[in-house]
Amino acid sequence: MEYEHLVHGFEPVYDQNSKVLILGSFPSVKSRETDFYYGHPQNRFWRLIAYLFGEATPSTVEEKKRLLLAHGIAVWDVIAQCDIRGSSDASIKNAVPADIKSLLEKTGITRIFVNGGKAAAVYEKYQLPLTGIPAVKLPSTSPANAAWSLDRLLESWRIILNSL
Repeated sequence: MEYEHLVHGFEPVYDQNSKVLILGSFPSVKSRETDFYYGHPQNRFWRLIAYLFGEATPSTVEEKKRLLLAHGIAVWDVIAQCDIRGSSDASIKNAVPADIKSLLEKTGITRIFVNGGKAAAVYEKYQLPLTGIPAVKLPSTSPANAAWSLDRLLESWRIILNSL
């Protein structure tokens, strides 16, 4: 599979009430097709967030946005553009970071969580020096992280509730 140079195609989800920011790395092929975060049907992100708040798993983009914003959660990715093969985080090179500092200046976000290792590494390298807010690395909700069951993910991701 060839490398493609891609630019992130959709905006962050946030409002003035956002307190927590969850950052992924870069949209997968399926997310790019659906034009929204965590678009792969096997990604556990939406089931996980819904479960944490005792709500039904959202299916439409509007339902997903409503779920996040109702609970003070903002979502974005650490990379604005990069060279990538398919959906492989491991293949990412020539990453250009997203302007997370500007987002933080518009909100009351005080805690940042990163969804997986690549997001954590990119955040640490490019974002931490600008934001000054250390991010908490959470295990990836990606279907590629099959070693983590939904129950194990829930135990780790529950920390978000303490930040709201």
